Amino acid sequence: MGQPKPRVVVEPVVGVGRRVRVGSEILGVAYGPGDVLEFLRRAGLDPDVVRLDDPLLIDWHGGGSDVWL
Repeated sequence: MGQPKPRVVVEPVVGVGRRVRVGSEILGVAYGPGDVLEFLRRAGLDPDVVRLDDPLLIDWHGGGSDVWL
């Protein structure tokens, strides 16, 4: 069985971006879905198989992956 996936939180938009974190670790500020995928890649996940609408992986606060303003 594989490693458990980290629980990712994408916070509400502040200014023009959304802070992305895993637990207390801030991965960065995303300005679009591609940035979220890049942060997940850096965290060891394969962006080709990650689904941004996977509620077991990503907890979107203040709107889903289509909310950036």
